[in-house]
Amino acid sequence: MGISSNRLAFLVSFCVALCSAIGDARAVPSFARQTGLECVACHLSWPELTTVGRQFKLGGYTLIKPVVSGDRPLISFDSDGNPPLIPLAGFIQAAVSHTANTGTAGTDGSNFPKQNALALQQLSVFLAGRISEHAGGFVQWTYDGIAHHSSIDNTDLRLADRYKNDSLDVMYGLSLTNNPAMSDIYNTTPVWGFPFTGSAVAPTPAASTLIEGGLAQQVAGLTAYSMWNRTLYAELGGYRTASGALSVFRAGIDPSGAAVLDGIAPYWRLALQHEWDEGTQSAMVGTFGLTAKKYPDPTAPTGPTDRFRDVGVDAQYQYVTDAHRFSGQVAYIRENQNLNGTFAGGGSQNVNNRLNSLNSKLTYYYQTKYGASLGYQRTQGSSDAGLYTTGQAVSGSASGSPNSSAVILELNWLPWRDRRFTLQYTSYQKFNGAKTDYDGFGRNAKDNNTLYFLMWFPL
Repeated sequence: MGISSNRLAFLVSFCVALCSAIGDARAVPSFARQTGLECVACHLSWPELTTVGRQFKLGGYTLIKPVVSGDRPLISFDSDGNPPLIPLAGFIQAAVSHTANTGTAGTDGSNFPKQNALALQQLSVFLAGRISEHAGGFVQWTYDGIAHHSSIDNTDLRLADRYKNDSLDVMYGLSLTNNPAMSDIYNTTPVWGFPFTGSAVAPTPAASTLIEGGLAQQVAGLTAYSMWNRTLYAELGGYRTASGALSVFRAGIDPSGAAVLDGIAPYWRLALQHEWDEGTQSAMVGTFGLTAKKYPDPTAPTGPTDRFRDVGVDAQYQYVTDAHRFSGQVAYIRENQNLNGTFAGGGSQNVNNRLNSLNSKLTYYYQTKYGASLGYQRTQGSSDAGLYTTGQAVSGSASGSPNSSAVILELNWLPWRDRRFTLQYTSYQKFNGAKTDYDGFGRNAKDNNTLYFLMWFPL
């Protein structure tokens, strides 16, 4: 079933009306109002950071333009005035999703909500910017227009400073976040990796490593970081269950479905980078990882736990000018699982499993206005009927295998530098273990191919 010409006409009218109503804004506009920089200074194309954007994040979001005359207003949305004391911003995402086949055996309307329908996918409000000379933050609250529920989203609170002399330049600080790798400054780790957005209603593979969002908005962690001579980046810290005084970091999240960790989950990050041509080009190679012990049932955090050890290697290259912008990223994660808790409760077939994840993409932008990205994603791991064979159409795996792979083609148009229209197509070669009849109900991987149109407007 396609998208009718009447629906397309409505979408175009909606886009024009919304663009006219929003006025002048920039990506996380509170940062732009604070610094006086346009979004393309800090972003190759938001949210992907440039060398300038990475320095801004390392500095604790504290860079601020001079106050020209008068006092700083308490709240302001004027990009040309003095930076406000309370840095508020927001964005709206409205989208249409079309899944290739919604009529295989065992399916019904609940498997494909909002098929071909315009939906408010996400509305987010940010408190993001400078708090004091050495402190800043990024706090996001999100309304999910599909689930009709709001909760805290990615959060990063920082203390930062810098030491510099003739031979040494060290930026360092502390970061308090609620999502492992949220503090990272590169676009290779799971929180900030491609695709930067996707359909909230289309089917997605069942398996992913723990660090790929498995603890997002469920934990709180403190890390210490440093960047030496703009070359060596290091970060070390740990995450624990966001409970007690830290429960604010999972505000709005249903505790019955949130992860409960046994103790502290160590997190580490090491990256070697090089910048040249006055920052026009940059490259990075690195590694990162997380080790966590998690109770399989968050409502009964006793007894044996499941242990996850995630180790990733990654690389990134960027070429950034006003006319041409190019970037490439790749990340590979290997996860070793010891499922003592889940196995004891009958939830897994194996005590020990592995899961490997590959995520890569290439991006090109012309005049920061027209962009194209090509991505490839692959998940491979141990077959486990207890984990993946749910007996459900669309989401299950008849073979018990988690193996999936997809190619993602994305086209972007930014008629203004701070408003984006995205057309994304995801093509699956394998889904939940097979190319054909992967769920045991006759559904093929290509039936989940998805065409996705997104309108993304900062406020």
